[in-house]
Amino acid sequence: MILAASDPFSGTTFTALNYFGDVVFAVSGALTAARYRMDVLGFVLIGIITGIGGGTTRDLLLGRTVWWTQDPTELVICAVAALVTFFWIHSDITRRKAMIWSDALGLSVFGVVGCHVALAFGAPFVVAVFMGMITATGGGVIRDVITNTQPMILCGQLYATAALFGALSYASMRQLGLQETVAAVLAVVAAFGLRAAAIVYGIQMG
Repeated sequence: MILAASDPFSGTTFTALNYFGDVVFAVSGALTAARYRMDVLGFVLIGIITGIGGGTTRDLLLGRTVWWTQDPTELVICAVAALVTFFWIHSDITRRKAMIWSDALGLSVFGVVGCHVALAFGAPFVVAVFMGMITATGGGVIRDVITNTQPMILCGQLYATAALFGALSYASMRQLGLQETVAAVLAVVAAFGLRAAAIVYGIQMG
């Protein structure tokens, strides 16, 4: 088992990745709210749920204190990102493209961050990889269910697979002794590369 610091965000790299993931996932949630012409409160609500939903599910499954109940910083970040999106996006085409790519970025980042958090909490290798996937996909699934949209995880796309690939890559590189910042960056790039290829070339499972 990999030994890690008790505070998974003690380093600036993972703090930055976590905040970046919050922003891009909150934006993807807000863009989904835009498709349904929700008001500003709807933007904020869906943005926050998308940003923190996966991590909340992870913490509940691990029996870990849900982080934002102790420090609401990320709630504020998600709310601000959703508000900015409310005043920024006007074109339907732009909304759709931006939602897909912001979701892909969030998926890639949170797969790695979620795995890192689980490892720091003392979870076994396999459990940590699974928690990475849950962290990456959970917020998007909750977003899609609330907005009555077919979840991307059920559309045959390389979605959960990309998240799993990123988490597995990170955990494997850490197991081999690679420095965590380098491992995190490489794993995020690997996950995003797979998801981006699926989007650009229409790659689907089956």
